Amino acid sequence: MTGGAVAAGGAPTVAALSARLAEFAAVRGWQPFHNPKNLAAALSVEAGELLEIFQWLTQEQAAAVMAHPERAERVRDEVADVLAYLLQFCLAVGVDPLAALAAKIDRNEQRFPAP
Repeated sequence: MTGGAVAAGGAPTVAALSARLAEFAAVRGWQPFHNPKNLAAALSVEAGELLEIFQWLTQEQAAAVMAHPERAERVRDEVADVLAYLLQFCLAVGVDPLAALAAKIDRNEQRFPAP
């Protein structure tokens, strides 16, 4: 699969990206390794790699990371890796990530009402 459904503005949908990731893994025979434990571990590793970019930076340096082309590219790559593993994890456990996020925001609005 090289394309898929797109959202308003031409961006790919979560469903289309999830399908591309599933196909990518399937044609390489990676499904046996894409179990919830392994995917959660991979997600954690990639989140750590994103954090590594910001390790030891001041708040000012961290705020300016995207102004540096090499660092900005690393940030985009790590964000993509984190999202890819999150989507694959959600597929493996049957969680709709957008519905889960919407429900969590609803709960947080109840837990933490605006002043």
